Amino acid sequence: MKRFLSFFIALFVFSAYAQDNLPYQTPDKAINDLADVSLAPGVQIDSKGENMVLIYRDQYKSIAELSEKELRLAGLRINPVTNIGSRTTFFNNLKVKKTTDENATQVKGLPDNARLSGFRWSPNEKMIACLNTTNTGVEVWILDIASASAKKITDANVNANMGSAMTWFKDNSALLVKTLSDKREDLINTAIAVPTGPTISVSNGAKAQNRTYQDLLKNPNDEFNFEQLARSEIKKVSVSGATQDFLPDAMYRGLSFSPDGNYLMTTTIKRPFSYLVTYTRFPSETSIYSSDGKLVKTVNEVPLDEVRPKGFMATRMGKRNLSWRADKPATLVWAEALDKGDPENEVPYRDAVYQVDAPFNGNPKLILKTKQRFSGIDWGNDTVALAYDYWWNTRNTKTYVFNPSKYKEDAKVISDRNYQDVYSNPGNFVSSKNKYGSYTLEMDGDNLFLMGPGYTKEGQFPFIDKYSIATGKTERIYQSEYTDKLENLNTAIDMKNGEILVRIESQTEYPNYYIRNINKNELTPITSFENPFKALESIDKRVINYKRNDGLGLEGTLYLPLDYEEGKKYPMVLWAYPREYKDKASASQSTTNPNEFVYPYYGSPIYWVTRGYVVLDDAAFPIVGEGDDEPNDSFRSQLVGNAKAAIDAVDDLGYIDRDRVAVGGHSYGAFMTANLLSHSNLFAAGIARSGAYNRTLTPFGFQSEQRSYWEAPEVYYNMSPFMHADKMKTPLLLIHGEADNNSGTYPLQSERYFNALKGLGATVRLVMLPKESHGYRAKESIMHLLWEQDQWLETHVKNRSVDEQPITEKEKEMKN
Repeated sequence: MKRFLSFFIALFVFSAYAQDNLPYQTPDKAINDLADVSLAPGVQIDSKGENMVLIYRDQYKSIAELSEKELRLAGLRINPVTNIGSRTTFFNNLKVKKTTDENATQVKGLPDNARLSGFRWSPNEKMIACLNTTNTGVEVWILDIASASAKKITDANVNANMGSAMTWFKDNSALLVKTLSDKREDLINTAIAVPTGPTISVSNGAKAQNRTYQDLLKNPNDEFNFEQLARSEIKKVSVSGATQDFLPDAMYRGLSFSPDGNYLMTTTIKRPFSYLVTYTRFPSETSIYSSDGKLVKTVNEVPLDEVRPKGFMATRMGKRNLSWRADKPATLVWAEALDKGDPENEVPYRDAVYQVDAPFNGNPKLILKTKQRFSGIDWGNDTVALAYDYWWNTRNTKTYVFNPSKYKEDAKVISDRNYQDVYSNPGNFVSSKNKYGSYTLEMDGDNLFLMGPGYTKEGQFPFIDKYSIATGKTERIYQSEYTDKLENLNTAIDMKNGEILVRIESQTEYPNYYIRNINKNELTPITSFENPFKALESIDKRVINYKRNDGLGLEGTLYLPLDYEEGKKYPMVLWAYPREYKDKASASQSTTNPNEFVYPYYGSPIYWVTRGYVVLDDAAFPIVGEGDDEPNDSFRSQLVGNAKAAIDAVDDLGYIDRDRVAVGGHSYGAFMTANLLSHSNLFAAGIARSGAYNRTLTPFGFQSEQRSYWEAPEVYYNMSPFMHADKMKTPLLLIHGEADNNSGTYPLQSERYFNALKGLGATVRLVMLPKESHGYRAKESIMHLLWEQDQWLETHVKNRSVDEQPITEKEKEMKN
């Protein structure tokens, strides 16, 4: 009885202090001053580089905004009151300027309390259309660039729940706008609705091995609500605001005018819906209409896409990737699988590409076959186009040059490479607007142009190459020579005259835009944004290189504390995210530029340089599986090897006390953190945000693992921290958004893992952020997040107690 009473009292005390119900907290002032700053505006520049629009927004949403009504249906998150995505990022102010002017002009006539989104340049780039969300709905507004003035052209009756809500007519006179359907019925309040029967799902024996999607339809009430919210009518709205009917009620997913503007392609969703996949795989119908709204032809009908062959490269049969050929007035293009969509079928060509001209009644013309899965085309002219394919299993991508007017089975492969090999990246082909306002290849005779990021063993030097189709040779016509700055090549404004839009930054120089003339060697600034993070101007930042125990080269970005004193040993925060590779050469390549601006966004660990920590950010954590070996077959050992190499490297520099090192990560980085704490004794504490910890809850693949649980049960078991919760002896802070929408990272993952750790006596704290998704948005949430992380690090790392000394060798053996 005495033992029972002791247990009961202990249980009562434990339960009484099991929850720590705090209001939202604010972090230390040094962190807060960096986290709560005004952002520089976003920039939109026209294709000629003449006019620019500066778009301003608050850095964070408020928790009140995130608390607005939200329905989660078929992969969408919708505010059913305003009829727009409930997680939409809104902008609140606009300014315009000539790129040659020093100062910007405030746009007149903007709505009070503006919440702007969905910006769309008009074809002639003299106007921008955008959406404004009010308390009751969504309106369309138009910004006139020349007069710097805005006006409303619709009531708050726009349906922005799914896809783009508007598209310009090619003559700049009007827009097609999705509006709320007159046939929409009142939504069902699922919280109080009385069921009319059970929810029944059926399998007919076909394998439907889908990822663990969230926000799926769950019952007939969800189906009804989804259909009502997806229904739209299409209106033609002139820039003056005159409105006329165009297309009737349907669940419109996409609208796209042909390059010449004479035809409109629409894709509509059909029933039956699915409880297994998101709306993008519901049945659909694609039709072509004339520019005055008359049906020309239905060109594609797609059934429910629940069942596919196994593997990341599996696809459905039939027409897919329907699009307009950019260099023709009205030519439809699409791909079809030649391997039945099954990557296990051995065939010489995986996909075929077809085209058909308006009025779309002729026989489709075969123009290309690809050896791997088709992924897109850059159009040039009647005789020149570039096509791309890829194959995930081998990390291979090919680029073809072909004549679209004359089918030839063996199109010329001009690039055949491992897409993870960044040193061999030839860049992207430069495009420019043609007479239809569509983007096509920039050509100088038979020469094309490539713009690349320029990663090399010696550093990053972005470049522009001229490529000869005739000879297959490239000539370098520009290469950035900065060694103390980073120059990103944004777009080509006028390739013939050598004008390129670039963005230049350094560790302490905020990114700003310039027009570089590569012919005249001139650089003209067009923005002058100031650094909002002045406190970090003196930061000591460097990229360090080191090796794993198997000789694999690794790197990370090292920051020293702002108050660093030579010879003093500091605690460290290591932040990382694992990435899978199929070869060691690619895994060891350097992609970190020390000249990137130091930008402490909400999820960054950089804040802790203000609190006396060394920070190793973006530490390389490659997981390599060469040949027949899959990366995850040795996930745990490689993970620990990466971590030990990182700590050893910084310790060898003399900066840290290796008994006071924390590890942290978000999403797959959280998964990494939990595994490291379970299977090594390298860390004093960990921070795991929005992770997945039990891989049996994602049985048909996760991250880059395409084998199912039943094919590789030992991999799923060995990689799941939940299965090894009994080995956890290191304090772990778990953080998760209560409304996480990411595939696999259900909030349940953190809740069940916490319960397991708590039941086994581990030191663990679980923080569930109300209303937050996979990424966090509300200012209150983010400030509290930073406070939680700071308190955890101060308690369990910087000031760790005697009871939290490194574990014994025996315990270490048990972990391993």
